[in-house]
Amino acid sequence: MIKDVIVALDFPTREETLSFLDQFPAGSKPFVKIGMELFYAEGPQIVRDIKARGHKIFLDLKLHDIPNTVKRAMAVLSRLDVDMVNLHAAGAGEMMRAALEGLTRSDGTRPLLIAVTQLTSTDAKALKNELLIDVPMAETVLSYAKNAADSGLDGVVCSPLEAALVKERCGADFVTVTPGIRFADSAAGDQKRMMTPEKAGKSGCDLIVVGRPITQAEDPVAAYQRAVTDFLG
Repeated sequence: MIKDVIVALDFPTREETLSFLDQFPAGSKPFVKIGMELFYAEGPQIVRDIKARGHKIFLDLKLHDIPNTVKRAMAVLSRLDVDMVNLHAAGAGEMMRAALEGLTRSDGTRPLLIAVTQLTSTDAKALKNELLIDVPMAETVLSYAKNAADSGLDGVVCSPLEAALVKERCGADFVTVTPGIRFADSAAGDQKRMMTPEKAGKSGCDLIVVGRPITQAEDPVAAYQRAVTDFLG
């Protein structure tokens, strides 16, 4: 898996999104993430527009429903020609296997499919007291990751703190996509299990997702380049 930095396009409108991307020079096409805010605001056309500009796209909609519904939804998403999509591992194996079936096109091709283990905004206290999961965070993440691997998925979303453990459990080729990335001088925001790009690069992370430290920077292009340099070393 090629290591890369994914920029989270957490904008509410098409205009703001394309204005942000216009700041990058013609030869620079960052891997980008389109999440719920932008997708719900602008619909599938924003995916097509950004793909037409030459960007790789991680469509981050975190599907979680009964297997048949997820299967049919994934069949629709597979037509958008994105590079990676995701779902919640908490939906369990039958749902994940159905998603994989729906995502696979008639010619056998499909985007990467990854599963969200636990959100990086969830800490051990919430895991135990609100989700009623009475085992350590790392053990929960590893169990979810193993279920995803056994269901045929390509990888998981996890915090950078668990990436190396996931690699040990599921294999070197199992993709780790890690949000919760902040520069040492960035505000934490709502992230609780975090790591700098430099440390993430040494911790088993394949793809790191960086949002506000880049999108809200005074110079987003410089911030992106800093993240790439720090991550790749």
